Amino acid sequence: MSGIKGKVVAITGASSGIGEATALLLAERGARVVLGARRSERLAELVARIEKAGGAAVQIRTDVTRRDDLHALVALAGERFGRLDVLVSNAGVGTISPLDDLCVEEWDHMVDVNVKGVLHGIGAALPVFRAQGAGHFITTASTAAFRIVPTMAVYAGTKFAVRAICEGLRQEAGDSLRVTTVSPGATVTDFAEASTNSQVRAEIMRMRDHIAIPPDAIARAIAFAIDQPAAVDVNEIVVRPTAQS
Repeated sequence: MSGIKGKVVAITGASSGIGEATALLLAERGARVVLGARRSERLAELVARIEKAGGAAVQIRTDVTRRDDLHALVALAGERFGRLDVLVSNAGVGTISPLDDLCVEEWDHMVDVNVKGVLHGIGAALPVFRAQGAGHFITTASTAAFRIVPTMAVYAGTKFAVRAICEGLRQEAGDSLRVTTVSPGATVTDFAEASTNSQVRAEIMRMRDHIAIPPDAIARAIAFAIDQPAAVDVNEIVVRPTAQS
């Protein structure tokens, strides 16, 4: 099953930013989207926008740190649309700070969301994809998965882990499952606001305001990977602003 039209796509972190842009673009191109995020009211507004434009969408509150929530997201796809073709694991958090700040609880939270959240999605969707004989995992990583800079040690560590997990998944996937990792650079999202270090937050916001690309640039990359023929597996896409070093 190639192309986008008619495919059932579940998206985590769908209430804003890259997840929201991806939901809108894929629905516009004929996908049936299953939206998960913690902010239920934002999801409801997004579903209404998609339906008003003639698309098909459903929502469920999803906290990726909870395994049961990912199983419920995947189950909803089957209940409402009969299958699941693509899981976009997009939920993530970037509470970046110098290691000297000792934000241990924030470190734990990044591991729980960015790494365990991806694993929970794989655990929920992989049996479904195996039973169907087809499926596509798309995971949002980061350019931080390729380059470590000060203040991003733990965040980069989680994204390096995501790349490693997805590469292992790709090698084990066989000839019927596809695995794609999309790594955005500076993107216009609320990423910067997550940092509790005021100096770091100001620096990230400055970079965002000067060079960041819109979330739909990443959505188009995700759509490109989905749109390929079934025998073509686009494994890694890096999308950054032209001005980003």
